[in-house]
Amino acid sequence: MGFQVSQSNKQKKVKPFYGPENDSGVDGTNVSLPLVNPGYASWLVKHPSALDAFDSISNEAKGKRVVVFLDYDGTLSPIVEDPDKAFMSAEMRMAVREVAKYFPTSIISGRSREKVKEFVQLSNVYYGGSHGLDILAPPRAAKSFDKKENEVAFQPAKSFLPAIQEISIELEDTIREIQGARLEDNKFCISVHYRQVLPKDQEILKEKVKSLVENRPEFRLTEGKMVLEVRPSIPWNKGDALNYLLDTLGFNDAEDVLPLYIGDDRTDEDAFKVIAGRREGFPIIVSSIPKDTIAWYSLRDPSEVLAFLLRLAKWKKSEASIFK
Repeated sequence: MGFQVSQSNKQKKVKPFYGPENDSGVDGTNVSLPLVNPGYASWLVKHPSALDAFDSISNEAKGKRVVVFLDYDGTLSPIVEDPDKAFMSAEMRMAVREVAKYFPTSIISGRSREKVKEFVQLSNVYYGGSHGLDILAPPRAAKSFDKKENEVAFQPAKSFLPAIQEISIELEDTIREIQGARLEDNKFCISVHYRQVLPKDQEILKEKVKSLVENRPEFRLTEGKMVLEVRPSIPWNKGDALNYLLDTLGFNDAEDVLPLYIGDDRTDEDAFKVIAGRREGFPIIVSSIPKDTIAWYSLRDPSEVLAFLLRLAKWKKSEASIFK
């Protein structure tokens, strides 16, 4: 069956959630919030720690095929002041490598595909850049997820490239006079970082960018953690990228497949929504504060992501040894 974007988003395990607290300035690094914080503690009841719930997750995964999807910034690496220095640790790289030995693993990032691949430096994972608008994967269902010699690029917004270059130049001129503002060309997505912009200038920056994009109907504006993102106005997001990868890797129609997605940003909610619609899988949000989310489970920060990935690989390794 060819690839189709599912229109069903019925949810089974989605739990009620608390509205987001003020997360202004939260950057995904080691935020010091005690677990006894009443807001976070009650939020954890609705979105339990994936580490605490690991036995339940692994029990559900027994006999099933788990397919792993990971965000990058704020998930595999801390969010930092300089986006060019968002390096993942050697320990995290080793953990992702181990997970990819046992599970088909993809990294779907807002960064350009080339940039995130440069950060991760692993050859046994698949890469999706620009929020899934630039995916390198097999052209058809693969019999083995580690056979990557026939990978091709899937770029549903390729026709937008000339317009993207045009608006990139316009954005550069628009933000030039705002100290600390920084433009990042992610090929199919232009990111305007304002983490280093003075608080008094941040709203000015947002209004300037918003005004520019409003006059370009072929683009839409979204907002992440201290970043504005200009993307082509096509119905494609990380959830669509997840479905596309499941299909091209040969898993989309299988009844024994459980997608596991870990991410920290608003854009990851589209992937969580797809998993909720499947009614099976593990959507896991990375957050140290209560926030609006469709995710069923949570991890506090990249250090807990590391611990979870190591445990996941260890569990699969031990399970595999039993049946040798």
